Amino acid sequence: MKKNLLTIIVSVVLALVFVMILFVFQVRQSEVAVVTRFGQPVRDVTTPGAYFRLPPGIESVYKLDQRIQNFEDTFNETYTADGNNLLASVYVGWRISDAKAFFPKFKNGSVKEAERNLKDIVTQAKAAVVGKHPLGDFVNANAQDLKFDAIEAEIKALVQAQVAANNSGIRIEYLGVKRLGLPESVTESVFALMTADRKKLADQLSEEGNSAARKIKASSDREAQLLISTAEGEARRIKGEGDAVAAAVYPVFQQNPELDKFLRELEALEASLKERSILIFDSRTTPFNLLNNTLPNKSSK
Repeated sequence: MKKNLLTIIVSVVLALVFVMILFVFQVRQSEVAVVTRFGQPVRDVTTPGAYFRLPPGIESVYKLDQRIQNFEDTFNETYTADGNNLLASVYVGWRISDAKAFFPKFKNGSVKEAERNLKDIVTQAKAAVVGKHPLGDFVNANAQDLKFDAIEAEIKALVQAQVAANNSGIRIEYLGVKRLGLPESVTESVFALMTADRKKLADQLSEEGNSAARKIKASSDREAQLLISTAEGEARRIKGEGDAVAAAVYPVFQQNPELDKFLRELEALEASLKERSILIFDSRTTPFNLLNNTLPNKSSK
């Protein structure tokens, strides 16, 4: 009896497992499922969990990766608005936004097929947007003149519009310029242009420096001339005052030449004794004879 009960329990469990395999499927966090009935999509499941389905042959379940996919398009030549060749490639991040639209668009919801199709769209959009911008928007000595953000936004908008028009069930999450390059012929012309721009800037800065130097020199010359004129005026004033004093005392010295000689000898003596010195001299030698407290007179001559 117990053996029969165990057999029944095992049979029931196996039947339940078989039923679950036939009628239940599970969706993980990173997946989106598309349920088809007789080959036609009838619903999609985006929330993780276990779900009921009709048995195979009636309904089939296809699970797709709903995480962000990314790729880099071909590094190829395109033309700018001013007729220059530019090598460029962009990177793209995309994901499945509508599994029911995505699944029939690409065979059995093939991500690889979708990526191949998306690469073609990206390459065409890149060429269209690059063709609207001059080379200076991509390569420029002045960083403020570069327009990478605007160019990337334009390419992304154009790709997303094309994907939406095709009803591909795809959403572009991000897009950016990955690499830029120039053919050798363009590189030489760009370098020549950059050299010319730098020379022009250097000439401008040099002229500004020379102009500033001329202004400073002119200002210095004016200040120097003003100082010279002021000094010459002061010298004339002092000389005038000296002449006036000399004119006042000259008659006195004319009347008393011995006083004039005495004062000159006194000045000479003062000049020789300004610093600490040891002097060896003849006390009769002028002007050191003044140290003897004797004044020269006409008879001593």
